[in-house]
Amino acid sequence: MAKKSWIERDKKKRETVKKYAAIRAELKAKRDYAGLSKLPRNASPVRVVNRCQISGRRHAFLRKFSCSRLVFRAAALNGLIPGVTKASW
Repeated sequence: MAKKSWIERDKKKRETVKKYAAIRAELKAKRDYAGLSKLPRNASPVRVVNRCQISGRRHAFLRKFSCSRLVFRAAALNGLIPGVTKASW
């Protein structure tokens, strides 16, 4: 489980990206790179990290299910994810 502070930091970055999205798009259309550099660093969407919604883990993140492989496996084995079955051959 990731630290609460890391999860909260990521939420804060996502809010900042939403807040400055329109301004960034406008500055990019004008090609005003000096104005872009004056915006906060966390306004860039590149700085947002995909994290598991349950555990906060960022490695082995599955986009389709928006969780880590460990949480996915536990949920699949418990039958919480519809249409996912354990492979057998």
